[in-house]
Amino acid sequence: MPVLPGAEPFRHEGGDIGVLLCHGFTGCPQSLRPWAERLAARGLTVSLPLLPGHGTRWEDMQLTGWQDWYAEVDRELRILLERCRRVFVFGLSMGGALTLRLAAKHGDAISGIVVVNPANKVHGLSAYALPVARHLVRTTKGVASDIAKEGVAEVGYDRVPLHAAHSLRQFFRVVDAELPQVTQPMLLLHSPQDHVVPPADSARILSRVSSTDVTEILLERSYHVATLDHDAERIFEESHAFVERIAPGTGGAPGAGEPGGGMEKETASGG
Repeated sequence: MPVLPGAEPFRHEGGDIGVLLCHGFTGCPQSLRPWAERLAARGLTVSLPLLPGHGTRWEDMQLTGWQDWYAEVDRELRILLERCRRVFVFGLSMGGALTLRLAAKHGDAISGIVVVNPANKVHGLSAYALPVARHLVRTTKGVASDIAKEGVAEVGYDRVPLHAAHSLRQFFRVVDAELPQVTQPMLLLHSPQDHVVPPADSARILSRVSSTDVTEILLERSYHVATLDHDAERIFEESHAFVERIAPGTGGAPGAGEPGGGMEKETASGG
C-alpha cells in the first residue's frame, strides 16, 4: 500500500548528537517533519520513522498494535545509539508515551527527552467499552488536525480503528506503571486548549516520573498538534536549547525565532 503524500519517514545524517522523533496515533511523520528538519539544519543526526500501520489507510492500522509501534521506535533508537555519542528522544501525543517507555527501558543511554502534549490515558466512558465494542464496530471518528492555526492540516486517518484503540489503551497502562523508571532530564510542553489529550495527562506524567531536571512549558496559542501550530517555532527553539544545555556543542547557532522569554516556563521536580 503506497504511503500518503507527506507521510514518508525522514532521516538525516548529521553530527554525533542524535534525536529520535516519535509521531502520534493515527498520524504520521508529517506532523513532526518541520521539527525534524530544523534539528537537522542545526547539525544533529535525526530519525523520524513511520510507525507500522500508519501513513497509508486505517485498514492497515487495524492489523497492528502497540508492540509493533514500540518495536519500530526501539529499533530506530538502537541504530542511533550505535552511531551517536549522545541520543535524545522527542515525541508528540502517543509519540510522547513511546518516548517515555523508551526512557524507562533504556535509562542512561538516553540523554534527555522532550514530549509535546503527551498522552497517558484513553478518556471517557467509551474507553471502557473498547474490549467489546472493537468486535462489533470497526472504527470511530478520527482525531487528526486539532490545530488552531488556519490553513494547516495534519496528515492522518479520518477514522480510528477500534482494535488499535484498544491496544493503545493497554499501552498507556503499561507506560503509566513504568513512569517512575524515567529519570532523564525532561522538557514537557503542553497546550491548555487541547481537544484530543487533556492537561490531566501531562500533570499525571509530571507527578510520576523520577526525573529531577524537569521543565514544563505551556503552549497557550496552540491545540493538540502544536508542532504544526502557532507555537511550533517555540517548540523547535526550546527543544534545541534543551539539547544544547545537556550536550553542549551540538552545532548550529540559534536563528532569528528565539523563544519569548521564560515567563511561561516552570521548573518542577518529577516527584
